[in-house]
Amino acid sequence: MRTRKDLMETAYTLDVIERLIAIDSGNAYGTFRDLRLSSHFQPVFSLAHGRAVGYEALLRAAGPDGNPVAPYDAFRIAHHVDEVALLDRLARAIHVRNFMAQPSGSSWLFLNVSPHVISTARSRHGRFFDDLLSSCNIPPQRIVVEILESSLQSDVPLAAAMDSLRERGFLIAIDDFGAGHSNFDRIWQLKPNIVKLDRSLLQRASGDRLARLILPRIASMLHEAGSLVLMEGVENESQAMMAMDADTDFVQGYFFARPAPILAPAPAGAVGFDTLFDQFQRLATLEHRDYQSELAPYARALQVAAQQLVDGEPAAAAFAGFLVQPMAERCYLLDGTGHQVGPSILSNTSRAQTDARYAPIADSLGSNFARRHYFRRAILRPGHVSITRPYLSLPTAMMCVTVSIAIGSGNGSRVLCGDIQWNEKLSTGDRSIDTAIPMPSG
Repeated sequence: MRTRKDLMETAYTLDVIERLIAIDSGNAYGTFRDLRLSSHFQPVFSLAHGRAVGYEALLRAAGPDGNPVAPYDAFRIAHHVDEVALLDRLARAIHVRNFMAQPSGSSWLFLNVSPHVISTARSRHGRFFDDLLSSCNIPPQRIVVEILESSLQSDVPLAAAMDSLRERGFLIAIDDFGAGHSNFDRIWQLKPNIVKLDRSLLQRASGDRLARLILPRIASMLHEAGSLVLMEGVENESQAMMAMDADTDFVQGYFFARPAPILAPAPAGAVGFDTLFDQFQRLATLEHRDYQSELAPYARALQVAAQQLVDGEPAAAAFAGFLVQPMAERCYLLDGTGHQVGPSILSNTSRAQTDARYAPIADSLGSNFARRHYFRRAILRPGHVSITRPYLSLPTAMMCVTVSIAIGSGNGSRVLCGDIQWNEKLSTGDRSIDTAIPMPSG
């Protein structure tokens, strides 16, 4: 009987791990205590390529009675950190062998690894990972090491370990980002190659239009941080459309393929990427038309106001036609440098009039809005109406959409702006309505 001391001294070598592995009908199985361990693989599809570019290895465990045991419960059986490391390495050895026993081309293998094991691997546990890959003839660049984001406690030792993995050719992925206490500081510090968005983000976006609006921005920030983005948990076509709209790079979920012992290079059933892109384009076109139809009256009213200002009408009179629109919030005028000239004119139904909590920021006279998209776009295209995404207005502290149009040129330019109360009927896209009749300068 091996003692715990013996286990701690020897459990991390490849030779010891291989003694716990058996081959049955070409598949590798492991034994840990009274559990039988095997592999399943779920494809990771690239939206752009329309095919599987990687496979996440998932542990499957069964008890003596043959009944399945959840992976989380299997790891709970490991009572000591060294047993956790043993089980972690045994699972990886099984996965790598089963993966390499099948045609896999140049695809990645995603392997979940304990952060504790990774952060102590080189100091305590030797060269197990390198030896395993060498014995299976798979280079490190085909391995994506997945670290569960919610399990990260101290980033400092882990960051050094991840740097070491990168130097040896591995790719790094942060898993379940967006669940619990996720933060971008960890992304900037650990610099993962791939970030896997937790399924809870997609589930929230399915029933919350504001969450759907935020999802593309999360993906955009991750892209700007230098990471590719993978959307987990895609279970239906609607969620696939959201993943595509968010501009994620990869998708994974039951809608495309369920985990199985066999590597699946293409989506299951009737799911085809050409069909999905056709559907996405159709929905985007309909959404764009709906958005234009919803906001066209506001755009036309702002054009009329612009013409009236050119003709010499006072601002209050010129803006009246815009402010009677049902969701109109306020109108204001900016000079060619982005400074507001004159006070904001509120509609009779403006909610900003009733909330005294934001009194310190309500007066925007003289404020500089040169950095806002609605000002910059209008200045670049005089005579054309521009429309923003929904955003939080500073003077009213409410979600709104701004339509804007510039008249004049150079330092004599003025930009007319009208805020519309944002509601869930409005599209989440960033659209522009270009007028057919250019406005005269003046």
